[in-house]
Amino acid sequence: MNQSIYENWNGHRIKLTWIPGEEKPDPALVTSVHGICLHQGLVLAVHVQGRGYNLPGGHVEPGETPEEGSVKGKIEYLGKMEVSHEENALFDPNGKYPMVGYQLFYRMDVTERLPFSREHGSLSRIWIEPDELGYVVNEHELIGLVLNRALRGDANQLHFRDR
Repeated sequence: MNQSIYENWNGHRIKLTWIPGEEKPDPALVTSVHGICLHQGLVLAVHVQGRGYNLPGGHVEPGETPEEGSVKGKIEYLGKMEVSHEENALFDPNGKYPMVGYQLFYRMDVTERLPFSREHGSLSRIWIEPDELGYVVNEHELIGLVLNRALRGDANQLHFRDR
């Protein structure tokens, strides 16, 4: 089931819609890729300089696939977050993001932790209990839906705290 919220991103009114399922968007509209990385019942969070703890992820660099990262394991596509600027009065049509773009989300069952390189503003990584994610990770409330899908639980089971 799709769910939408509005977020204020640096003064911009953005509509976010969680769309679970197998269908992936046009690669040209993918703005970033994120993972729910699970290991021994814990979820990975990465401390990003200036933003606090977030789910691991980021922009897909040239020559990189959405599935690459700093851990190895079984990967499963969960769905996408539609990021719409259609109601954003400050949207720049000449900017680097499309009017409607997508963030892809994956679940990874980690089998091997690779060395942490502290690249791209990532300062550290921690492993936390799934029901503590909302108290540690600085994300919007729809991340709780993504986490629930990754854990294959009831969509109403875990709640992400309001910021």
